[in-house]
Amino acid sequence: MNTALGEATHAEWTKLRTVSSTGWLLLTMIVVTVGFSILEVVVQKCPTSCSYDTPKLSLTGILVGQAVAAVLAVLAVTGEYGSGMIRITLTAVPRRATALAAKAIVLTGVVLVTGTIAAAWSLIAGRYILPGNGFTGVRGSEVLSLSAGSTLRAAAGSVLYLALIALFSLGLATAIRDSGASIAVLLGLIYVVPLIVQFGILDPRWERHLEQWSPMNAGLAIQATRDLNTLPIGPWPGLGVLALWAFGALLLGGLLLRLRDA
Repeated sequence: MNTALGEATHAEWTKLRTVSSTGWLLLTMIVVTVGFSILEVVVQKCPTSCSYDTPKLSLTGILVGQAVAAVLAVLAVTGEYGSGMIRITLTAVPRRATALAAKAIVLTGVVLVTGTIAAAWSLIAGRYILPGNGFTGVRGSEVLSLSAGSTLRAAAGSVLYLALIALFSLGLATAIRDSGASIAVLLGLIYVVPLIVQFGILDPRWERHLEQWSPMNAGLAIQATRDLNTLPIGPWPGLGVLALWAFGALLLGGLLLRLRDA
């Protein structure tokens, strides 16, 4: 890491950790992720739901936790525009690509750490709750193994998913520069497309394409551990699609940051 980027990263870390909302948002991410995961594994019973993918089931809370990660990323940018501090940031770091890169590094670090805690506790909760609900390996059910390679892949992929959602949000927020508009666009892109697919509004071929290319549907394929050949897109290719969304948003945000006045 060069000196300029290192100093900018240290400054961004100082700003992020001294804002009171950061700690609350990170705690909220853990609580809602683990809480919704527990709620989901508690209500699912075998033999009614024996075919469920138990690692994916135990990580259901990621669906909610991602919204908190998105809000954290948005506020990391729009908060500075709202307070006028962005002018100080860009004066201290004249190379705007460096300033954005520093924000991305710090944001990725805190989301990876927080996401790891949330995913780990979600899986631990699933491991202890699901057997009592009948997921014991009979009637086609799957025993959740914390050491299985597929489970570890689903967990690690979920953490990476949260980080990519945060980077995607950071890029869009940098381009839009308004908190409300950024959050509305993000939540629409993340949640509306899956609803369209779920309710079967479009032609099945278009629905399959949406599942393959929408940020959430494609990215969360990383959680699947069963029947992978039936998925619209594989686990790692799906996460790769989300990475492309994040890269594109950061590229757009960086370009507009460079071209526009603060």
